[in-house]
Amino acid sequence: MILPFEPYNPQWNEQFERIKRELALRLKELQPQIEHIGSTSVEGLAAKPIIDLMVGVHNEEELDRVPALLAGQNYVYYPKYNIDMPYRRYFVLLHDAPGALALPEVIDVKDEIPEKMHDHNLRLAHIHVIPTTSENWTRHLVFRDYLRTHPSVKAAYQALKEQLAQQQWESGNDYNEGKDEFIQREEQNALHWYKEKNK
Repeated sequence: MILPFEPYNPQWNEQFERIKRELALRLKELQPQIEHIGSTSVEGLAAKPIIDLMVGVHNEEELDRVPALLAGQNYVYYPKYNIDMPYRRYFVLLHDAPGALALPEVIDVKDEIPEKMHDHNLRLAHIHVIPTTSENWTRHLVFRDYLRTHPSVKAAYQALKEQLAQQQWESGNDYNEGKDEFIQREEQNALHWYKEKNK
């Protein structure tokens, strides 16, 4: 599959704000902190037109309260990934209800991911729920801010993404693996930058 890849669009921030309002309403009992992350959060950076949101809860105990609060809407919950990433709960927000698209609301550990779920045109957003006390929360925010303030790193990331976007991929996960080496290196640089800045 060729993944959709578009020049930066200012409407992505507007889409984030709309989704943030909806999530804040649905999750209000948890008083979440909601952040725009990923490439759509960095002005000038091309990206798949899918909004990445990070929802911060207070602790790991609150993670498993989230699926029930988002059930019955346009969200698909992936407990499939909970074993590899126990600190996170992951959801895909679709443009339509899963049932209307003949898709499940939950993709469990033993479930195969339906082929249709790999169609990124059906997706509006990826939701990552993480405790705000986790190093993963800090890591995502610092990398976002590093890209926003380091034009040369942003340009290098842009070039890599353009190269990868021309290739055929089995899934979005395979595409993400193509970025891993760059991201891991620059995340370390970003954390060093963050620590120096906050001495």
